[in-house]
Formats: sequence, structure tokens, C-alpha cells
Amino acid sequence: MRWLLFIGLLLPALITSWQVFFAQNITDPIKYIYTVTGTTSIILLFATTTLSLIKNRVNLITYRRQIGLFGFFYALLHFLNFLIFDMQLDIVFAFEETLDKPFIYLGMVAFLILLFMASTSTKKLFAKYNKYHKALYVALILVTVHFVMAQKSLNMAQYFYLVLIGFILFFKFKQRLHF
Repeated sequence: MRWLLFIGLLLPALITSWQVFFAQNITDPIKYIYTVTGTTSIILLFATTTLSLIKNRVNLITYRRQIGLFGFFYALLHFLNFLIFDMQLDIVFAFEETLDKPFIYLGMVAFLILLFMASTSTKKLFAKYNKYHKALYVALILVTVHFVMAQKSLNMAQYFYLVLIGFILFFKFKQRLHF
């Protein structure tokens, strides 16, 4: 089952690579990569938090780390697209863009949280840093706001993610209070 999940989680990256480098029917490859990697990352992060919330009802918790690491993988591809293709490795310009555009700043902060979580996701380190992994909820809020702010206008997908983050936070809060 893990191999099937691995292949399924890798498919968006493989399809995107094919579309950008071989199919040549993408008019704006940088924007396309942003869209696919960002959307895939946010979907996988939502899936990870949802699995955490329903862990007592559904026995899929064993796949949570794999899904979460793939969520980070797509966030990393999103960041590398920004740094390599969009900013052309100009670190100073990338830093200026980050400070000038608040949605990029929020994305960077969320990425740093995800980087910390991915680097401490081994069994040994997770036991030590488990309480810090609750920062995923902060990262998820930042990613959702980043996604909403990156668009010039609100659409159904953004409303969906905003409502979904509201439900996740509500149920997490409800679990905490045990009612």
C-alpha cells in the first residue's frame, strides 16, 4: 500500500515535469509550476491534518507522515520554483520581493515551519519535538492566507480552503476541550 501511495503522491510532479519540459503546451511554465506545486502541497497538508483529526475513526494514521513529507516536498518545489526560475537565483532580489509582497513573506514563514517539521519527522526526533509539530496548524493558516493573497480576486477554491481551515481548527479545538 505504501508504494501505491508513494507513486500516487509523486504523480503530480511527474505530470508537471512532462508538461513543462516535453509537452511544450504550457504558455507560462513558472505560473503553471506555482499552481501545481502550491495546490498539491496545500491539499496534502489539509489531508495530513484531517488524518490527525479522524485518527480514532479511520486507520490511516500510518500514512500521515508519508503524506506530510510529500506535502513538504511540493512546498519545497514551490519554493525552488520561486528561487530558481522566478528569481533566477538572485538572493537579494528574492529577499526584496519577500519583503515587498506580504503573501510571499507568509509563504516563507510557512515554508520554514514545514522545513522544521520535515527535518524532525523521524521517529527518534519526532518523539523529542512532537509538541512543536502542532505548528502545522499555524503553517496551514499561513499557507491558506498565502494562497488567498496570491490571487487577485477570491474564487471558489479559496473560499473552500478558508472554510476547510475553519472546520479543521474548530474540530481541533473541540478535541482539545473533549466535548
